[in-house]
Amino acid sequence: MSLSLKISLDSSIVALTDEFERKGSEIILGKPEVLKLTLCALISRGHLLIEDLPGMGKTTLVKFLARATGLDFQRIQFTSDLLPSDIIGVSIFDQNEQRFRFHRGPIFGQLVLGDELNRASPKTQSAFLQAMEEHRITVDGHTHTLPDPFFLVATQNPRQQIGTFPLPESQLDRFLMRLTLGYPSRQAENQLLSGAKRQTLIDNLQPIVTVHELVKLQEQAELVFASPPIINYIQDILEASRTEHADLVGLSPRAGRDLLAASRSWAYMHGRDIVLPEDVQAVTISVINHRLYSSGDITVSQAQDQARELIRTIRVH
Repeated sequence: MSLSLKISLDSSIVALTDEFERKGSEIILGKPEVLKLTLCALISRGHLLIEDLPGMGKTTLVKFLARATGLDFQRIQFTSDLLPSDIIGVSIFDQNEQRFRFHRGPIFGQLVLGDELNRASPKTQSAFLQAMEEHRITVDGHTHTLPDPFFLVATQNPRQQIGTFPLPESQLDRFLMRLTLGYPSRQAENQLLSGAKRQTLIDNLQPIVTVHELVKLQEQAELVFASPPIINYIQDILEASRTEHADLVGLSPRAGRDLLAASRSWAYMHGRDIVLPEDVQAVTISVINHRLYSSGDITVSQAQDQARELIRTIRVH
């Protein structure tokens, strides 16, 4: 590992992580771990799914992230009548030029919030599939590249809520992490009720990192070294989900790739240039909990418990 990277690992990224957590904790009260995992997903170049009841702060978290990073922010409010063209864009005939011109939809943002994703039909949800995997979309035979960075954060309400559609497994597997906020503690809720409005705090927030700096952080996180024993440890987790638990949906190779990327980012955020087993363990529950069961079969907390039990059975090399 180069000296210049080592200096960056020891100073700027650790300071950024601390600042992100400190500023975020003034807005999202009592959820430091969720804030760090959100930053980890962003640095890992993955996508994030936040599932919780309405009013728990899902959208507020994304608004804070947009303000803190300075990313071009686009919001898509999903409803039952939303069409794929409302997300991707549409080609309209230009009378002056006598040709069709493509008008880009809100998916062409650097940070895209898909709010209440599971309130739209499966057809509309599928508009995200190519974008999430390839960071580009194809319309009318033409391929359009999405911005870099491109970070999709989707929120969804629990399956039991009225007017929701299950997310297909192919889409769930494209989310690097699934997080849940949960109810705040009594102390945090007291601060929320007696303090300033969250939107006011967000409006007054100054960016913590520039887009250029964020891209550099993403590039450096990919350089964090994962030793052969760490690779074997991740493979053991994948194999255990496929062979030792008949009630689980086996984790895909994409899940293994995402787990490695998140582990690298977590190590990087804590000033290390090598992945340790505790880095893998810190992110595994968030990376795999939404991939272990068919969509909507169990609650998020039950899936997290199952993921926790799974990694307990794996011996560290």
